[in-house]
Amino acid sequence: MKRVIARRVVLQGVLVTASAAPLGALIGPTQGCAQGFPSMKIQISFSERNMTATLEDNPSARDLASMLPLGGLTIDNYANNEKISYLPRKLTEVGSGPFGNEQPGDVCYYAPWGNLAFFYAGYRWSPGLIRLGRIDGHFDALLMRGKFPLRIESLS
Repeated sequence: MKRVIARRVVLQGVLVTASAAPLGALIGPTQGCAQGFPSMKIQISFSERNMTATLEDNPSARDLASMLPLGGLTIDNYANNEKISYLPRKLTEVGSGPFGNEQPGDVCYYAPWGNLAFFYAGYRWSPGLIRLGRIDGHFDALLMRGKFPLRIESLS
């Protein structure tokens, strides 16, 4: 006797298999951030010091990346936990909102003022703050007091 498998049974099997497989196995490997955006590395240079950072996969970080390379900027002290630099234009705020896991080394954008914020000490999220990425490794250069010419360029 020949057995006939209903389409419904086959479809159920495919859905169960797909839901059990890791997402990467279904769509292929990705390089970088959660949504498959290739991770972008940038170089931050001032006072003969260089740091690298990895950008997040969000619209504001991609907007910053579209502006690179950026020269003619100035980085300066602000408060007791960050250095700031004003961009030539504002970045998109699409998709922004609260985030957690704030830590020194974060590179953020403060939308109300249109500036980058490079945190070297603890901070908390506040309305208008968008995390763009994190500095890779040491960020000792941010501890230097003073105002310096700043350059940001893509390494990817």
